Parts: sequence; C-alpha cells; structure tokens
Amino acid sequence: MNFRKGRGREDPEINLIPFIDVLLVILIFLMVTTSYSKFTALQITLPTADAEKALDRPFEINVAVDAQGRYAINNQPVAAADAFALAEELRIAARPKGGPAKEPVVIINADASAAHQSVINVLEAARQSGFDRVTFAAQTSAKK
Repeated sequence: MNFRKGRGREDPEINLIPFIDVLLVILIFLMVTTSYSKFTALQITLPTADAEKALDRPFEINVAVDAQGRYAINNQPVAAADAFALAEELRIAARPKGGPAKEPVVIINADASAAHQSVINVLEAARQSGFDRVTFAAQTSAKK
C-alpha cells in the first residue's frame, strides 16, 4: 500500500560536515595529548683516527678454543683443563725466549659451537695472569 502517490522515495544521504567536524576535534585532541619524547641512548662522540698504521704490532697471544673445549696457545695444543692451568700456560707464552715477560694482547679465537664455559675459562686465566687486554676474533658471515 503506497499512500504517497506521485512522490518518489528519497535516498538517504550522509551529511559530511558534522563528520569532518568530529574528526578535526579528535585530531586536535590526539595532537595535544601525544607526548613527543625523544628516546635517547648514551650520548657518545666517537673518536676519529687520523694516525697512520702502527709499524710495530703489539705482542699477541692467540688462544684457540675448539668445539670440544680443547685449547691451543699460539697454535700449540695445551693440556690445560681448568682456568688455573691455562693461566700458567699463558704466563709461559708471555715470556719470550731469554727475555722478560711482556704485556700481551690475548686474542680469543673460539669456535662458534664451543661451550661458553671454555671461553670463560680463557677470560679467567687471562685475569689470573694479570693480562687486562683481551679481545675476541670474529669473521664476517658470507651470507648477504
């Protein structure tokens, strides 16, 4: 039953003006309440190196640790099983033939699958020997 003869049906339409007004109010609210905090880490100014390459290299002791936890000092296998015995071997390696002991740089070459305790033993042995310059050797991965 159509009681409105002659008049067509009006399509409903959305009035966009109030919708835009509400969105602008929400936008202003978000801009006011947002805190713009700058997350800062340590402010570090890195030094620059302008010097030429050093002509003489420091005295180095290379300690290798394989996956089974065996040690080698300067490519010579060592039978040390704990940090104390390894410290004695490091002290011996620090004394060049017929000369006084030098302050070496201990370079740790550990296998990627070596036990963590094996590497810690080398660090502890270096501390017990009084060698405070310790570094780790690494290689870049071939994957890119």
